[in-house]
Amino acid sequence: MRHLPRQLSIDELAELFSGRTPFVEHLAQLEDPLDHADEVARSLTPAQKLQALETHPRIGERSPEQHGDDPAVLAELDALNRAYEEKFGFRFIVFVNRRPRSELVPVLRERLERTRDEEMDTALGELVAIAKDRWSRR
Repeated sequence: MRHLPRQLSIDELAELFSGRTPFVEHLAQLEDPLDHADEVARSLTPAQKLQALETHPRIGERSPEQHGDDPAVLAELDALNRAYEEKFGFRFIVFVNRRPRSELVPVLRERLERTRDEEMDTALGELVAIAKDRWSRR
């Protein structure tokens, strides 16, 4: 596994976090940004948290981590994504960890049962886990 860097540029962090946001800009000012990412995420304003989550692709959309193209699974993920976004007001984010999309359906169903605050915290934690994994595979 690749060691976490002491410093990363805004562009490098934007690639790891799927976009340039105030969250990424704040991290770029820190030494050991990925080590501090969870702490920084918790300190963001609600609007900044939403911005950080909105840049990540939806489950079922093309991304380096997602695989599996079963039409029934993609249709179910699309319907669950819509329900999730309607309920919480932001995208469902999960650290796929090389699992097929079919294994994400029950995860999404379970997380639909949570409160918005619980889900916001979970989604931000997942976003950080994804970024750390992306860095480790470089």
